[in-house]
Amino acid sequence: VGRCSFHTPAHGRWMTLISIRGLNLKVGEFSLRDVNLEVKQGEYFVVLGQTGAGKTLFIESLVGLLRPAKGEIWIAGTNVTDFRPEERRIGYLPQDYALFPHLSVKKNIAFGMKLAKKSGSEIAAKVAELASILGITHLLERDVMHLSGGERQRVALARALAIEPKVLLLDEPLSALDEQTRENICGELRRVHEEFGTTTVHISHSFEETLALADRIA
Repeated sequence: VGRCSFHTPAHGRWMTLISIRGLNLKVGEFSLRDVNLEVKQGEYFVVLGQTGAGKTLFIESLVGLLRPAKGEIWIAGTNVTDFRPEERRIGYLPQDYALFPHLSVKKNIAFGMKLAKKSGSEIAAKVAELASILGITHLLERDVMHLSGGERQRVALARALAIEPKVLLLDEPLSALDEQTRENICGELRRVHEEFGTTTVHISHSFEETLALADRIA
C-alpha cells in the first residue's frame, strides 16, 4: 500500500456514533470477550488483528448477522442489539463482496434501494452518481461475473453506499486483490470517505494498510 498517503488522525471533538459495550460472543473456535469500543461520527476506524482473532465475528455482530451472548451495540444513541440487519442503516461489504451473479452491475447497485421502495427516478440518479464517483459507469450493463477483482470491489462498495448508510462496514476489503489494485483501491477508499463522510469501520490484518487509511486504530 506504498502509494497510499498518510493523513492527520481524527480529533476527539467528534460525537460517538457507535458504542460497543461488554460484547461477548463465541462461534466454534472463535470468540469475543468483553469488547468495549467507541467509534466517532465521520471517522475512518480500522480494527487491526491477525487472522483468527475474531475480527469477522465482531463486524458480523455489528451488522446484525450474529446475536451476541452478552453486551450491547448502540448506534446513533439507539440500542440496536436486537435489531435485524435491515433496521440498522448499515452498509456492509463482506470479504467475498457477495454480489448477485444473476444481476447486472446496475441492478446489483440498485438492489438495496429497491428493497427500500425508492422510486425509479431516485434509484437511477443514485446509481449514476455512485457509478461516476467510483469510475464504473462503463460497466453498468455488464455481468458482474466477468469483472476484475478491483471492479467487483467498486461495485460492492457502490451497492453498500447506495442505501445512504449511517455506518459503512468493510471486512478485509483489500485482502483478495493484487498489490497494484490494493494500492489503487486504498486511495479510492479514502477519497470516497472524504466525499461522503460516512462513518467507516474497516477490518484488516495489514499494518501498512491500516496506517494508510485509519483515523484511529483498535
